[in-house]
Amino acid sequence: MPHAPPLGALLRQYAAGSALACDPVDQGLLNRGYRLRTTRGRYFLKHHFDPETAAPEAIARQHRATERLAALGVPVAPPFPARDGRTVAVVGGHTYALHPWIEGRHRHGSQLTAAQCGRLGALLGVVHASLERVMPLQGRAGTKKGARADGGVRGDASALDTTPHPPGGRTTPLCHAPARTGGARPEKPPAGHPAAGHSAAGHPVAGHSAAGAAGSDAGSVDAGADPVTTFALIDDLLARVRRHRPADSFDELARHRLLERRALLEQHAGRRPPHSGPVGWVHGDFHPFNLLYRGDAPAAIVDWDRLGVKPRAEEAVRAAAIFFVRPAGTLDLPKVRAYARAYRRTAGATPSELAAAVHRVWWERLNDFWMLRWHYERGDTRADPQFPAASALVVWWTREYDAVCDAFAG
Repeated sequence: MPHAPPLGALLRQYAAGSALACDPVDQGLLNRGYRLRTTRGRYFLKHHFDPETAAPEAIARQHRATERLAALGVPVAPPFPARDGRTVAVVGGHTYALHPWIEGRHRHGSQLTAAQCGRLGALLGVVHASLERVMPLQGRAGTKKGARADGGVRGDASALDTTPHPPGGRTTPLCHAPARTGGARPEKPPAGHPAAGHSAAGHPVAGHSAAGAAGSDAGSVDAGADPVTTFALIDDLLARVRRHRPADSFDELARHRLLERRALLEQHAGRRPPHSGPVGWVHGDFHPFNLLYRGDAPAAIVDWDRLGVKPRAEEAVRAAAIFFVRPAGTLDLPKVRAYARAYRRTAGATPSELAAAVHRVWWERLNDFWMLRWHYERGDTRADPQFPAASALVVWWTREYDAVCDAFAG
């Protein structure tokens, strides 16, 4: 077995019996996972391999967060403590954690009814409101003022009313439309999904967030990507495409999208957002392969590696852009609307917050080329299957900006 974990040394730290079988799940883009069967039961053994997220203190903080969320009724899978009470095991300089094995399946937005989309949005809203309750920011600048002291959630997340309701007292969304342009077996990852091609049986492995690491506990109030920097990156990537031999169909599509994106940026360079919105604790990587369903109900939100303090509404928009993207690179806007209304209600977010988040995530996507950088700078082609839909989405989003904004904020 490649990268075989030191089972003997690990299991001696836990009251988990003796190993009978240990099978790697399909490797994700960040960490490694194993389906472990012992004389005491079945477990998910996680090897925190990614250096950006493998610090034991950061992992312990994630574990504390999931333990507190579980106490509120949020569907999570907290780790088991070792004999010494710790949930993080370090063996040979590598960091591990032992979790319950959760049977379930992953479900893309195309597999969800409108009511289930509302339940999904409500679930993310519960996560954000619950994190606000169990991990207070202690007056950190940039946090939302006037938040309820109890986090605005019920004790049992599964009991939340997710029936869509008309938003009372609707405010005018802060949308400024750009000029129009022409233009448990795991399921297969949807096109454009961060974890496409890297699912795991029963328990997913963390995928890559196009927005980058969620950070630790510092609020983000940065401006959006600088188009000057993006233009330089586009030129560099175009040069790499030209040098690639033998040229193939991926090179052809990459060149087309790079030229197309440069034209869009030239047209919309003045629309750079000045700063982010209200911040709070977020999951950091909420997408279909970090959510397990048992039947029609969410069974567990997993992979909290990117837990951090970031703009909450932006996570809601990014998640929807993954759950509800279609293969052709469009969004299922009726499902987005059901999801967003339920999210706003449970998270206590306003339509204007969602509208501002739509603008920032649109701008982020317009300036983002992580898939092409992996391909041409690293020689890593694991994200290639995502590129056609993901690169088409930002073009469609630009053209349908008003409709997208209304689906999130209307």
